[in-house]
Amino acid sequence: MQTNARGIFEVKTIPQPADPAAGGDALGRLLLDKQFHGDLEATSKGTMLAAGTAVKGSAGYVALEIVTGALHGHTGTFILQHTGTMTRGTPELSITIVPDSGTGELVGLSGKMSIDRADGKHSYNLEYTLTQAQ
Repeated sequence: MQTNARGIFEVKTIPQPADPAAGGDALGRLLLDKQFHGDLEATSKGTMLAAGTAVKGSAGYVALEIVTGALHGHTGTFILQHTGTMTRGTPELSITIVPDSGTGELVGLSGKMSIDRADGKHSYNLEYTLTQAQ
């Protein structure tokens, strides 16, 4: 049975120095530090790679983050995988739970997350299935 978890989160991004061996200035690398509130009470740590283009409003990013906390009272960890593009100002974003990444009471977790940003605040909606909750 699919369940929705909703709430807000704060994110801190920490830019990392350009690495010539990993694309230099063409690829930006940031560390992510998040605090989730609501149905998901958790923290996360992650890494993001981003690239802009010569065309204004076009870019792409990928990220992985490990989430640690409680989802509707079930404790454990899971990994989120992000893939985002911006085509001349039009965004497209996919955030999925990495298959079989759930631990503890979150073993068997699958699903996808959407995020919204309004008035400088972030909110999330996690649509998930927990098939083997302990």
